[in-house]
This record gives sequence, C-alpha cells and structure tokens, in this order.
Amino acid sequence: MSKTAIVSPELAPPVGPFSQAIEVDGFLYFSGQVAQDPATGKVVEGGIVAETERVFRNLSAILKAAGKSSDDVVRVGVFLTSISDFVAMNGVYAKYFTQPFPARTTVAVAALPLGARVEIDLVVKA
Repeated sequence: MSKTAIVSPELAPPVGPFSQAIEVDGFLYFSGQVAQDPATGKVVEGGIVAETERVFRNLSAILKAAGKSSDDVVRVGVFLTSISDFVAMNGVYAKYFTQPFPARTTVAVAALPLGARVEIDLVVKA
C-alpha cells in the first residue's frame, strides 16, 4: 500500500505527528480540522458560525491542494462540543455541499483541541 501526504501551503503545518490528509487506494482521508486561523494559530472568535466557516475554509484549502472540491466528498464527520450548536453548524455546512450530499455523522464530544467548538473530517474520492 502506498500512502501520499497532502499538504496545503495555505495552512499552518500540523502540530502533531499527523498529516492534513493522506491519499491511499483511491481515497483521501482528511484529519479533523478545527477553526484554527493559519495566520495566528488560534481558533477564530465569533461562535459556532464563525468557527464552522473557518473549518470549511481550512478544509477547502486541503481540497484545493489535492486538486479536489466539495463535490468529491463522500463522507463527513462532525464533532461538536455542544449538540445545541447543530442547527447553526448545519446552516453553514449546507452552503458547501449539493445533492447528492455526502454521508455524515455528527456527534457531541466533551472537548476539542485548542478549545474549539467544532471539528470536521472528510473522506474524499481521489
């Protein structure tokens, strides 16, 4: 099995032993992205809507680096620190996908890196 790391020059490099995305066997597996501003390294302020917008900008940068778009996404994983943020997150999410929508799982978690409210990962057809 051959693995290839996908790296966006628009984002800060990961701060741990992981890749932004890995291509293997015809698929891209994205690491979860939080609303980290590449310029400051901090999570953006402004609540769940601002965070979700930043997350999708980060994911879009990695998609671009891979030569892909949101139309190629087949699965999305969403992690929220408060399930009460679901409706607001979903409003932003809906702007990034068209039918047929990707499969999706959304779960509430106790905490996320950097104190983020939302983290999203993707699986993309390469």
